[in-house]
Amino acid sequence: MTEQPVRTSGGRPIGILGTGSYLPAETVSDAVCGGFVFALVTAAGLLSAGSGAAAAYALVIGADVYSRIIDRTDRRTAVLFGDGAGAVVLGPVRPGYGLSGSLLTSGGALHELIEVTAGGSRSPASEKTLADGGHFFRMRGRAVSEYVLAELGRAIGRLLAAHRTDPARVDHFIPHQGNGVLLAKALPDLGLPRARTHLTVAGHGNTSAASIPLALDDARRQGVFGDGESLLLTGFGGGMSLGAALLTWQDGHRGP
Repeated sequence: MTEQPVRTSGGRPIGILGTGSYLPAETVSDAVCGGFVFALVTAAGLLSAGSGAAAAYALVIGADVYSRIIDRTDRRTAVLFGDGAGAVVLGPVRPGYGLSGSLLTSGGALHELIEVTAGGSRSPASEKTLADGGHFFRMRGRAVSEYVLAELGRAIGRLLAAHRTDPARVDHFIPHQGNGVLLAKALPDLGLPRARTHLTVAGHGNTSAASIPLALDDARRQGVFGDGESLLLTGFGGGMSLGAALLTWQDGHRGP
C-alpha cells in the first residue's frame, strides 16, 4: 500500500538519502505480495535503458504495513500477516551475472480474490465505507491457493524453458513467503527440493512485498550464495499478479 494517495512513495527515500532531485522515483504498489519482483524487473529495465542521469545503481524497496489494514476479527487473515521492509541495490555486474530473465503475469479476472475495497477513487473513504469495513484487507484464501498451485509451476516452467534450463539447475529458490503450508504443497510439483528453498515465513509471517528481500538477506547472511550460482525469485499477490525472475549471483567482494 502507498503511504498517501498523492506523492509517490519512492520519492521519500530519495529525500531522506539526499541523493538529489534528478533521480527517477517509481512506485510499484498494485502487485502487493508480488510487488518486489515486479519492482526488481522494472528497476533492472530502467538501468539497462539508461534512465536517469548517469544511472548505474537502483535501490529497490519492498515494504508493507499490514497492521494498518488487517481485520483482527478475521481469523482467515489476522494470524498470517506481519509488517516488514527489505531492500536491495542493483548495480553493475560482470558479463553473465545479474538478471537474466523474468516473467510477469496477471490473472486480472480474479482480482476480487485479494482486495481492500475502499479508500481509492472507486470507493472513496466515507462514513459508510468505514462502517462497512471496506478499509480492511480481505482474501479468499482457498481460491488464492488453488490459483497459485495451478499457475506458479506454469510460470516457472515458461521462464526456465525460455532460458534453456530446468529446475534441477536452479541453485536457490526464494519464493514469496506467503504461506508455509502452500509452499510445501507446491514444491514437489515445481521440481525444486526443499534443501534449495529459502523460507523465513515461520519467523516473519507473510510480510507481503518485504518477504523476498527479507529471505534474500537471511540467506546472504548465512553465506549460502556462491559466486555464479543461480537464484529463482517468485512473487504472487493482489490482482493475481505473479512474477518470476532468474538471476546469477555475483559475490559482492569480487566487484564488477
